[in-house]
Amino acid sequence: MFTGIIEDIGEVSNLKEEFDNLHISIKSYLTSELKIDQSVAHNGVCLTVVAINDDVYTVTAIKETLDKTNLNTLKVNDKVNLERAMKLGDRLDGHIVQGHVDQIATCTNIEDVNGSWVFSFSYDSTLNNITIEKGSITVNGTSLTVVNSKKDAFSVAVIPYTYEHTNFNTFKIGTTVNLEFDVLGKYVAKLIELNKSS
Repeated sequence: MFTGIIEDIGEVSNLKEEFDNLHISIKSYLTSELKIDQSVAHNGVCLTVVAINDDVYTVTAIKETLDKTNLNTLKVNDKVNLERAMKLGDRLDGHIVQGHVDQIATCTNIEDVNGSWVFSFSYDSTLNNITIEKGSITVNGTSLTVVNSKKDAFSVAVIPYTYEHTNFNTFKIGTTVNLEFDVLGKYVAKLIELNKSS
């Protein structure tokens, strides 16, 4: 379980394919505090630490993860948003995030609004995920509030701190991002779908 509050921006130091899997090595100041078998969210994707070497740790993404997220586009030196799993009893500063990416989206617009930024994204609405105005959304693992909610698009406002301390500062129009929709919204959407079919 995560909160969507990014702790560090890691740097991809190595990528190694093995059959359908991708071993991703990340350089981060968090490495010294990690242990084998711990869960860490990478751009919002929960992956297990499988190796640690000095300030670099390695996680493995399987084919299904690579097919459904933007991890398959990673290159050496890319920046990745990192968050360790939440501790029981900690403050929940973001919202409840599972680290299970629902789908990807594409950045369609970036607007500088005099000290902050509004990022807009479009996504495939046929997968039955929804946003609501002022609801929660996780973009590359970052907990944010939805503005301008539409059937297949939404925007988020990003303050300078978030811009500087996440990989939002690397986004361009066309950048692919990972989305995890609010878990409560997913249950509501599923209930509505079940009621329609009965």
